[in-house]
Order: sequence, then structure tokens, then C-alpha cells
Amino acid sequence: MKDEESGNRLGSYLRARRELVSPAQAGLPPGGGNRRVPGLRREEVALLAGISPDYYLRLERGRDKNPSPQVLESLARVLQLDDIERTYLLGLTAARPRAPRRKRPEHVPPRVHELLAHLQIPAFIEGRAFDVLASNSMAIALSPRLRPGLNRLRSLLLDPEEQAFHQDWTKATADFIAALRTTIGDDTDNPRFVELVGELALSSQRFRTLWARHDVRSLDGGTTTVHHPVVGELRLHRDKLPIDDVILVVYYPDKDSDSDEKLQLLAALSHTEPTEPTEPTDTAQQVNRGEGPPA
Repeated sequence: MKDEESGNRLGSYLRARRELVSPAQAGLPPGGGNRRVPGLRREEVALLAGISPDYYLRLERGRDKNPSPQVLESLARVLQLDDIERTYLLGLTAARPRAPRRKRPEHVPPRVHELLAHLQIPAFIEGRAFDVLASNSMAIALSPRLRPGLNRLRSLLLDPEEQAFHQDWTKATADFIAALRTTIGDDTDNPRFVELVGELALSSQRFRTLWARHDVRSLDGGTTTVHHPVVGELRLHRDKLPIDDVILVVYYPDKDSDSDEKLQLLAALSHTEPTEPTEPTDTAQQVNRGEGPPA
């Protein structure tokens, strides 16, 4: 990841995105059977963006890392980027100041442990790399992969039980991986990110395929459907709430819905008293000790 991201992040992103836009989508003729590249050619992007082919080639090859906002806006239009992707593209230039690095391990404030213990819905604390830092008993009853020390993206890609848990696993993996790239931003030398991306790139073809697309996405609120092995299908809303340097994630059903009844049944079946979750002091150490799900 370090060579790709730190060396020429702008060029890598432009190349990946132009390969995803077909000539038809850009209003161009398909080019027949002699088209040897997926998506748009460099000269086609340059033509549509109103810049010279030579200058666009310099951007992709990292010879000019500080294009004007006007050029980037034109490229965003040609590449059909949405608002999140456009913002990401604008942030890849050398002119943007780098965000301050986090030197300390992610820490769950004691008051948040109290909050988790009092919540009667699945709730857990998530780090920037989707590490589970703390969770309540309802979260673990919903999914054993929500125990502290596990990584949500690693479970999603490598754990068969987590794959079966999600009704739309294909969409879930695309959303998670795009959100990880958004979160990483220019923090590409963060050891936890380097470790996680390196591990998943070696162990998951799905990760390699989606990571190469350079998708970026926000993974905040939403609604998901999961298949619980005991109570069956659950339709749950998800909200993410920032607390200091970590994220509180809660899942909850519509009141008096079928999923609400099933979640109450799950709480009764789990029959565990609320306990204060264990807080790992260093998430990377938890993963390195082998506490992640089986590959």
C-alpha cells in the first residue's frame, strides 16, 4: 500500500476511475474491437476534460502532483464522480495539508463502557480500521464477531459465518472496503492500516479486486438485513456516532416490528447480565495474538 498510496496516489486514482467509465457512458463511440483498455483511454479523458493529452499523462504518471482545482473539477465530471469521490479526488493533491497523525492507541473512555452496559440494543465501539474495541452483550448475541479484539472487515471477508450473516454480502464488502479507503485518506503510513491492507491483500481475492477500483464511500447511517442463526432474518437500522477518537455503532429495529420482537427474543435467549466490556489497550496487539476469526 505504501508504494501505491504515497508514491502516486493521484495517478493511481485517476487510472482506476477512468477504467470504470465506458465510452458509452461518456458519450463516445465504443471504438469497436480494437479497444485494448477497459474504460476510457487517457487521450479521451483529456479531450473531455479540456486539457492536453500530455498534461493528463503527466498527472497519471505523477509528474505533476499539484493540478489546479479547476482541472480536478473537470476530471471529476468526466470520470462521473459523486460528491464523496470528488472530495476525495480534490484531497489527493500535494497542496492539501496532511492531517495530524494519531500517535496513541485508540482508547475507549470509561464513561462509554458505562453507556454500552446500559444500552438494551446491540452496540459496540469501532476504531478507524473497523477494529472492535468494546461491545455490549446484545452486540455479541447478535454476532460473536463483534467481540473486542476482532476486526469487522477481516471477519466479513474471511469468516464463512459472517458471510452467511449478511443478506447482501457483495454490497457489504464493497461498502466496507470503499469506506476503509476513505478513512485512510493520506494516513497511508499508519501501521495498523498497512498491516490490515497487507493481510487482506494476501488472503482475499475479493479485497484485491475491490481495492484496485479505488472506490471511496461513507459508511455511516443505513439499514441492513442480516440472517441470525437462531432468530432468523432481522432488518436493522445502523447509526455511527463519534465519541472522542472512536465511533459508537448501534443497531436497532423499527419499534413493534417483527425484527423488534425477534431482537427481544434474542435478548431473552442470551440470558446474560450486562457486563462492562473489556477494553483492549492496543488493538493491533489483539489481532496479532491470533484473536481474529479463522481465515
